[in-house]
Amino acid sequence: MTTPTIYDEEELEILQAWESGALRPVDGMAQQIKNHRAVAEATFKKDQRLNIRISSRDLKGIQARALEEGIPYQTFVASVLHKFVNGHLVDQR
Repeated sequence: MTTPTIYDEEELEILQAWESGALRPVDGMAQQIKNHRAVAEATFKKDQRLNIRISSRDLKGIQARALEEGIPYQTFVASVLHKFVNGHLVDQR
């Protein structure tokens, strides 16, 4: 088997377990899937609106970065804000 180098160590371990048949279904899997879906829906539910004014230069920059990411710019802004609020963006100054 030739494995691409795009996988990290944990992903390779999971892939090898899958290919060897070592993975087994967990008890109550249907309920776990239902619970995970509910959490995901609650996490990504957009129930508030935010209106801000920014410079046209910044907006163009945001739109360019969103285009690079292949997502709409409003989705990109929401993602950046979400990452910031959850401590996943680091100030590099």
